[in-house]
Amino acid sequence: MRRMSSGIRTALIAGGGIAGPTAGIALTQAGIEATVYEAYQSSASGVGGALSIAPNGLDALDAIGAGGAVRRIGAPITSIVVQSWTGRTLAEFGTPPGMPTMQFVSRSDLYCSLAAEARSRGVRIFHGKRLIDVAEHADGITACFADGGSAEADVLIGADGIRSTVRSLIDPAAPEPHYAGLVSFGARVAYLDLPSTGGKMYMSFGRRAFFGYQVHDDASGLWFVNLPREKPISHAAASGRAADRWLTELAATFSDDRTPAAEIIKRTNPADLLITGPVESMPRVGTWSRDRLVLIGDAAHAASSSSGQGASLAVESAVQLARCLRDLPYQQAFARYEELRRKRVERIIAAAARTNSNKAAGPVARVLRDRLMPVTMKLIRPEKATWQYDHHIDWAAAA
Repeated sequence: MRRMSSGIRTALIAGGGIAGPTAGIALTQAGIEATVYEAYQSSASGVGGALSIAPNGLDALDAIGAGGAVRRIGAPITSIVVQSWTGRTLAEFGTPPGMPTMQFVSRSDLYCSLAAEARSRGVRIFHGKRLIDVAEHADGITACFADGGSAEADVLIGADGIRSTVRSLIDPAAPEPHYAGLVSFGARVAYLDLPSTGGKMYMSFGRRAFFGYQVHDDASGLWFVNLPREKPISHAAASGRAADRWLTELAATFSDDRTPAAEIIKRTNPADLLITGPVESMPRVGTWSRDRLVLIGDAAHAASSSSGQGASLAVESAVQLARCLRDLPYQQAFARYEELRRKRVERIIAAAARTNSNKAAGPVARVLRDRLMPVTMKLIRPEKATWQYDHHIDWAAAA
């Protein structure tokens, strides 16, 4: 472990999702005592759909010795196969040579695994602690919670998601999340009468919606859908509709596609349907820190699910912030952290926004997309995307 030279001894982390426990692990490795305070009364077990951890995310976790926690729960994705609604393969992208294999994981399993890893390192995690205010003083902060409790630390890290309270405390004029015109669903299916995809994730631009699936060697599988919807619908409203009605609608959405989408959806038990809600991203967040408060993960840079990088970017930022707090006084650490992160995350968010526009295309735009996409895919060189995946954090190096 590097000798801590920043003077920071304690950190309070608001948010117990992905970024929060990861930050706790990284800060502990940096010699800083970290405590996580989560607003919800219980853990996120059973909550949320599935996501991918890209090679860069795994590399960042490996930097703090936590990569194994993800590999134990993940299904390797050897490549991504992009299809048209006709079933025609438009492109195939594999993990670049020499990089960790991408993992497909349940969000719930990821939460639980990272939390368990954090606790094993001595990170305390408290639930039912919704942050409402922060009092700052010369030598630290006092966090105030809705239940009347409080906690003190040298710095406070906002890992509290796309609707971050910490972000609004840093900048009351901070932007609100942007709806991408899509609603997401997913499920695990115990048995699919389909051959294994051999570790490949298939993604198709359907005539009316976007579909992704993977079939494992035991014939079980996972799928997700991005359904275009012009008007936003809240997660609560989407969840208030019966699962069997959503499944009927989703199957009908893909009924004209020459892919397994409709059949896979029909084989899904309504009890297993996960309604993950509207796809959102954050416009550029101009202010990431103020005094002793700083943002990581979706609170600072929420890339939509179309990026395939949201969780990985959150992990990267947690690790980089810990490095900076290990080596620098907090104000310099926050500035250095933002210098290391902003350009990269905003470039990935912009690329995801272009993908969302294809998924949420209207009738005329869909025709143009389907005509142009085969040509476009032929022109794409996979090596041009390597910059997203080969990002490496040298934990031993000075920040």
